[in-house]
Amino acid sequence: MPRIVTYNVHRCVGNDRQLDVGRIADVLAQLNPDIVALQELDVGRRRTNYADQAHEIADRLKMTSHFHPAFVVEEERYGDAILTAYPHRLVKTGPLPGYDRMKALEPRGALWVEVEIDGRSVQIINTHLGLVPREQQIQAAHLAGPAWLDHPDCHWPAILLGDFNATATSVVYRTLTARLQPARRLAPRRQPTSTFPSPLPVLRIDHLFVSPGVEVLDVFAPFGPLTRVASDHLPLVMDFEVA
Repeated sequence: MPRIVTYNVHRCVGNDRQLDVGRIADVLAQLNPDIVALQELDVGRRRTNYADQAHEIADRLKMTSHFHPAFVVEEERYGDAILTAYPHRLVKTGPLPGYDRMKALEPRGALWVEVEIDGRSVQIINTHLGLVPREQQIQAAHLAGPAWLDHPDCHWPAILLGDFNATATSVVYRTLTARLQPARRLAPRRQPTSTFPSPLPVLRIDHLFVSPGVEVLDVFAPFGPLTRVASDHLPLVMDFEVA
């Protein structure tokens, strides 16, 4: 039974303001995932001691990482990653469109990795949308279109996951659920899936969306002493089978 996790790690700085890459790796190791989608990673940034956080977490988990910088300033990079121990190939990375009326918004991106699970190819797309509703709507429409989910190479089964900064009542959610199913609604039992803020999670803004061919077995956001402090988000976990 494969397990996938999406986790906004807040550059590995916890709610106690401590920078601790190992703690994030410990959270993930306890979950024993097969595929991990991470958001808000620093690579080579002065503020986090120039560490390659994507590589370091993957190394601790004995996985391979693919990192995509949403933005680059000289040698400093910041963005998202997919980690896995499955056979895989990187299909695509790229920026998401912004909102032209607001030029100072933080750049956003996505990355797509094809993994092989029990002889079947599964498309995994990780993303982190912006904070402004109109910006999010533009980005969600882009993900749902021919550049990503409607791309000729994006054969089902597929999983889109990440930090969407949007709840289930949003236009973003409706845009994406027109193409894919929300995993938490397919789970046989309902468990807590709110992820933000981690000390007292009340918002569902991290999501997993699945295509036909992905059988959802469980979805939950682990809430414990370590996850409450390691990042400002809880991880969101899905157990599944490839139908």
